Amino acid sequence: MVSTRQNKDARLIQKELGNLFIHFTKSVYKNVIISANMVRVSPDLGLAKVYISIFPNDNIQEIFEYINASKAQIRYELGSRTRHQLKKVPELAFFLDDSYDYMENIENILKD
Repeated sequence: MVSTRQNKDARLIQKELGNLFIHFTKSVYKNVIISANMVRVSPDLGLAKVYISIFPNDNIQEIFEYINASKAQIRYELGSRTRHQLKKVPELAFFLDDSYDYMENIENILKD
């Protein structure tokens, strides 16, 4: 069962990561949208699983690898932004969210 604290932390992390990704795409990858679709925080608040989508689909793997390589810097920036709201900044684990591709595939199947 997910606690109220986990939900609050997950929403805050999702919001702040969205803002971080906006600045990230302006400086590093232009014309790319990175969205934090869902965040799940572990019961001990030590790990946050972040599901992200990257648009357009041209070089998803390259961008995803860069994000994973920049985990420490992203966590530091997240901690700077949320230092008065979070008890501790969780470790971040990024996963590609392929739900949009899955939905698009189902639509194509139903159209045929």
